[in-house]
Amino acid sequence: MRIEAEFERVSVSQFAGDMQRLFPNEAAEAAYGKIKLPKRATAGSAGYDFFTPVPIKLAPGETATVPTGIRAKIPHEWFLMCCPRSGLGFKYRLRLDNTVGIIDSDYYFAENEGHIMIKLTNESLDNKTLSIEAGIAFAQGIFLPYGICEADGEEGVRTGGFGSTG
Repeated sequence: MRIEAEFERVSVSQFAGDMQRLFPNEAAEAAYGKIKLPKRATAGSAGYDFFTPVPIKLAPGETATVPTGIRAKIPHEWFLMCCPRSGLGFKYRLRLDNTVGIIDSDYYFAENEGHIMIKLTNESLDNKTLSIEAGIAFAQGIFLPYGICEADGEEGVRTGGFGSTG
């Protein structure tokens, strides 16, 4: 089933601000040029691979928040579920700090332009350090529909980014 969803880059200024906060030693403009839109690896892939625009190196127990530079235009009553790539989870016990990322359709309109940032932790029990070069897939997003209750009357409007709905 095809849906009317679309990936876009956030603005240079949004990305640069997030980069300055998260990766102050990386050149934001160079990293912005490395942003790749998510894509499926094969015709049978459910997930759209997210690529890191900056190198990531995580020793066991270390955490990093990756500014992907990506936002997603998602139809109403759909969401984007983000997970680590399965191979990285298997080899390094790589996990998202919120276990599963849920990108709501109205996140696109948030003050941060709906910038999808993915916080990862290397939970390797084998003392393996994870190293991912810029431009390599590290997470995946899957579009899924959701339902609402018959009596649902929520009319609130999102303004903030992560955690802004309470």
